[in-house]
Amino acid sequence: MISAAVLLSVAFAVAGCGVPTVFQGQVGITVTPPPPPPPPPPPPPEEPKRAKIVKNKIVITEKVFFEFDKAAIKEESHSLLDEVAKVMQDNPQVTLVSVEGHASLEKDTPATRAYNKQLSGLRAKAVMEYLVTKGIARDRLEAEGFGNEKPLDTNDTDEGREKNRRVEFTIKKIDPSKAKKEEGQG
Repeated sequence: MISAAVLLSVAFAVAGCGVPTVFQGQVGITVTPPPPPPPPPPPPPEEPKRAKIVKNKIVITEKVFFEFDKAAIKEESHSLLDEVAKVMQDNPQVTLVSVEGHASLEKDTPATRAYNKQLSGLRAKAVMEYLVTKGIARDRLEAEGFGNEKPLDTNDTDEGREKNRRVEFTIKKIDPSKAKKEEGQG
């Protein structure tokens, strides 16, 4: 007579194969292994970059917002400026960037033009100072306010004036010898 232990061993071995097990004329339980787990989901798509180098500019896809009639950067723009700082940190060969403030012109008077130029300069300096607090060397930055001297659109419509109110980052100097070395180079 076959021992119970041997029968159980054979039963489990056969059961693991998904085949019904027969014990002395009795049909046993069919054990089917669980299906393999599903593959892990793909990683979420990378968020599109809001700041990147295009030709001689660090192009931003959103506006930098300021408090009304002030040079104080709104908190909602901090993460965008953090991305600008990251672009500069990742590209040490960019040795000088001009932070340029631009304004719209609601009323064309000499006083308004002068005020807009001054405010756009203060806003450019505020952005420059923010980037310095994020680790960008001050000697890699300069700030300039253009007021309404370089409009992108008409100042005759709300939409045009909105386009004209902006901050731009123009790359003024590049030193290729300061570029980051890829791993395995050098």
